[in-house]
Amino acid sequence: MKKKPVSIRNIAEELKISVTTVSFVLNGKAKEKHISKELTKKVLDYAKLINYRPNQIAQSLRTGKSKLLVFMVEDISNNFFSKLARIFEDIAYEKGYKVIFCSNENDDEKSNELITLFNFRQVDGFIIVPSPGIKDTIENLIKDNIPVILLDRFFEGLDCNSVVIDNEQASFDATQHLIQNKFKNIGFVTTASDQSQMHGRLVGYERAAQENGLKPNTLQIPFNEIIKGKGKEYIKEFIDQHADLDAMFFATNYLAQSGLEVLKENNPRLIKDLGIIAFDDNDMFKIYDPAITSVSQPLLEISTKLMEVMLPLLKKKDVTETSHKVILKTELIIRESSLQK
Repeated sequence: MKKKPVSIRNIAEELKISVTTVSFVLNGKAKEKHISKELTKKVLDYAKLINYRPNQIAQSLRTGKSKLLVFMVEDISNNFFSKLARIFEDIAYEKGYKVIFCSNENDDEKSNELITLFNFRQVDGFIIVPSPGIKDTIENLIKDNIPVILLDRFFEGLDCNSVVIDNEQASFDATQHLIQNKFKNIGFVTTASDQSQMHGRLVGYERAAQENGLKPNTLQIPFNEIIKGKGKEYIKEFIDQHADLDAMFFATNYLAQSGLEVLKENNPRLIKDLGIIAFDDNDMFKIYDPAITSVSQPLLEISTKLMEVMLPLLKKKDVTETSHKVILKTELIIRESSLQK
């Protein structure tokens, strides 16, 4: 005969405490509900002793909540996204939520497939770094009353919660810093993309060049070529065709990494001769010779704002009641690579 599963009521009766107390402890809310460490340990130890396993499906159906959030980024292995995800995971855990991480590779088909999958699994909410063609998918999630926050980029004309940085101003300030350090022929390496974050970075660079009477020198690499590993070829050709460049500004940290590899492999002297700035900091930039100046995004502030916006959404009956568009500022971390030679 199949053994009848143990319920939290059984645990409560055995320990002579309320079902509610057992539920709070097993759902990670002991600290929030001011349940003593001793009682918390007693419940957890007993649950372990009897091999208690909660029925997550029944629990989700009963409460209407899975306590799961999806954190979908372009590439979870990217230094910026991985650090951001790690910080957000800790913040979410403190609030009683677990996080599912996934990468969409900036691909619409994969984005839609993942969103459909996790929506079917009834996760409580989505934080999404959207690929370029999923505006309608995001809009449908909102119409279905599912909490969504767009991260890093947004869609014009879509009323959706978002947490982004001021990309245009950050790029303008970085370019201006190079100009103030006497660099006059600045190459800007970016992706060929109309997405809001990349568009803002390009506009900021071009505005700084224009306001200072300088000619923009821009390389826009198709994203699918970068995925294929051909980014370095484009950058090498750009450098070869623009021998008069005295500085380079890379619009992402992975483009900066590729650019530095190209310089080291083909003309190491240029690493010290050129002014260099990377968008998004990387721990490795500190130990280069020279150390690389970077535009640093406020990871802790971004993660905190994401949770601040998400928590009220999770409690609302209508997620369209209000929408927040949070725009945060960056910090230019000045190191040796961008200073006057």
